[in-house]
Amino acid sequence: MSKLKLINSLENYQSAYQHSIKNPESFWDEIAQSFTWQKPYSQVLRWNFETPSIEWFYDGELNITENCLDRHLASKGDQIAFVFEPNDPKSEGKSYTYKALHQAVQNMAQVLLNQGVQKGDRVCIYMGMVPELAIALLACARIGAIHSVIFGGFSAQAISDRLIDASAEFIITQDGAFRGNKTIPLKPVIDEALLQCPFVKKVMVLGHANNPISMHKDRDAWLESELLAVGNAEVKPVSMQAEDPLFILYTSGSTGKPKGVVHTCGGYMVWAQYTFEQVFQYQDNELHFCTADIGWITGHSYIVYGPLLAGAKSLLFEGIPTYPEADRFWEIVDKHQVDILYTAPTAIRSLMGFGSEPFKHKSLKSLKKLGTVGEPINEEAWQWYKTQVGQNHCPIVDTWWQTETGGVLISNLAGITPERAAWATLPLPGIQPVLVNEQGQIQTEVNPETGYVHGNLCIQFPWPGMIRTTYGDHERCKNNYFATYPGLYFTGDGAYRDASGNYRITGRVDDVLNVSGHRIGTAEVENAINSHLGVVESAVVGYPHEIKGQGIYAFVICNDTLHSKVNIAQDINATITQAIGPIAKADKIQIVSGLPKTRSGKIMRRILRKIAEGELQNLGDTTTLLDPNVVDAILKDRL
Repeated sequence: MSKLKLINSLENYQSAYQHSIKNPESFWDEIAQSFTWQKPYSQVLRWNFETPSIEWFYDGELNITENCLDRHLASKGDQIAFVFEPNDPKSEGKSYTYKALHQAVQNMAQVLLNQGVQKGDRVCIYMGMVPELAIALLACARIGAIHSVIFGGFSAQAISDRLIDASAEFIITQDGAFRGNKTIPLKPVIDEALLQCPFVKKVMVLGHANNPISMHKDRDAWLESELLAVGNAEVKPVSMQAEDPLFILYTSGSTGKPKGVVHTCGGYMVWAQYTFEQVFQYQDNELHFCTADIGWITGHSYIVYGPLLAGAKSLLFEGIPTYPEADRFWEIVDKHQVDILYTAPTAIRSLMGFGSEPFKHKSLKSLKKLGTVGEPINEEAWQWYKTQVGQNHCPIVDTWWQTETGGVLISNLAGITPERAAWATLPLPGIQPVLVNEQGQIQTEVNPETGYVHGNLCIQFPWPGMIRTTYGDHERCKNNYFATYPGLYFTGDGAYRDASGNYRITGRVDDVLNVSGHRIGTAEVENAINSHLGVVESAVVGYPHEIKGQGIYAFVICNDTLHSKVNIAQDINATITQAIGPIAKADKIQIVSGLPKTRSGKIMRRILRKIAEGELQNLGDTTTLLDPNVVDAILKDRL
């Protein structure tokens, strides 16, 4: 059986959670037995957070693609695994059955072997959202190569930094990618990056956008014509130790080079399937539409690995939600009869701005479950998602997790455990969160006046999908995640917990302000500002304040219908006071035309923080921004 037993009631959740805390090895052993192991493990868990050293399913051997594909062939070979929706709605999409995907992965695996890729080699993948991207991941995993996906939009410098860090000698890319009304050049960016990376041996190129590109005679090869013409290859899944690396995914820090987060074969596999099925309460034949890019962890876990491990149907979308019109998501939902929609609050807030017009002539009746990911969602966006998209009949799962966690850690389970606007709610079985103060003391007492306790969110026990190391620099892993509070994994986020054990994430701890001794989450202030009628979006940071210690600096985008901006600052502060109290008033409110965002839609608050603090000479790397010109405009009108 590839499908796991679903938690089906709040009582069932509480029972499973208690079992996972009291007898974690027994709990995870029972779940891991559902998978195909080439060699059984002799020990479920060995760990310490000091070194740190975490080993799940010690000395067990497996291949994740055997669990994603081969084990489903007998019962689901003719069932759809992937549905591909291209950028241009007039273009023809395609689907892959499990049988067809299994063959495509073997063909690609044979290509990699023919190009000299061996077990343990790092393969960089720099592509748009096409099926071949998912196939490339799986092909690497099948032969034991370590894939490292770089989002198709990073600069040449960002790519070369990652290639050098991973010592990646093989690259899979494409001529260009379609994104809305743009064609993004990919191969030319790789060529530029490789000027600093002479160690790269092979570049395999998928023709997709018909872009004129340069092909290096001894290094480059076209994927479809020269390489994929291998007939019906038969490549058996290589046996991997449970703790062998599966992939490296880079996350940017506020300083220094990107961190290569390493996830391993066995634990990640178990966690990806378990969280996918439980959080979304996945039922056979439902179509799951995760709108993330595979270049990010959300795409790894909830487009590719999680759904395939569960034998599910997953939709890959090449485009953006507003192309050619702002109804694109809703058109896709109706066209493919999507059951589960999993997207980011940034996308939701963006689509809110178009009002009800895009919903005309759309049914959305197929939707059964909604989800949000990537950042805390504000209440207004949550309510709009619930009423406009879900038409008040779909549960919303507000999932909190990180690249480093491999999958969801805190979330309600769709329709099973209670949902609460802007709260991630309860930890998943196996997750043991604690809130600590700056000194590392665990905070347990709920304030009777506020109804919650606040602190820095840590986890005190390992879970199968957690980070094992940062590639090539284990000391950095220790310092980033395990040194701040010894004996605990520090998430870097702050949170509230109420008397019922529900969690609300307040954002990064360096996004929690200390104003006159009051701890104020930037997410709370932004939530209040965004509820103002004239506001489209905002970002709040702290800056040194002579009297208060920290002042509040708000960068605010106003909508075009706002006729007068003269009193907008006063109005916004009145809104904040009403929502939170006068302690949270913004000291500076700068009206801006845009916010610095990464290509995945994440606001780069570290840049805004430096602007607010007056550190204008060292804004750090802005090449990964969607529009670097936004920063210049903000600097020009800085208060």
